[in-house]
Amino acid sequence: MSTSWALVIVIVIAVLGIGYLVGKMMTLRSGMIKAAAAAADIDTSGLGLSDTGPTVLHFTATWCGPCAAVRRVVDQVCAELPAVAHVEIDMDDNPEAARRLSVLSLPTTIIFDAAGRPRYRSTGVPKAADLRSALEPLLA
Repeated sequence: MSTSWALVIVIVIAVLGIGYLVGKMMTLRSGMIKAAAAAADIDTSGLGLSDTGPTVLHFTATWCGPCAAVRRVVDQVCAELPAVAHVEIDMDDNPEAARRLSVLSLPTTIIFDAAGRPRYRSTGVPKAADLRSALEPLLA
């Protein structure tokens, strides 16, 4: 085998390796709970948020497959923490709410405190333990 073929094979393997690593990093970020930026200007009226405790709001659509998994996780966590309210908004039925909260992909889950401020945000399917650990400090 000539040197040029060996070089081509090495370059192809390197490109595939880099592609694999980038894909893996993007997959790992999906479903992670991140602290929401301070957003006091967001209009949350009409979203059905609770004023007595935290609210888990998630955006969904009928055509969204992972949204059903988010619903199961949120229902499980809300059953364990009865002081937490759960609101589900269909993005196709209420695109204005999605626009107000800068929702760009589905599923998106946002945790609001009792004052209606967004505290945590997740895209993808969050883990129940992560959701619970984000909610417990808001219950104190």
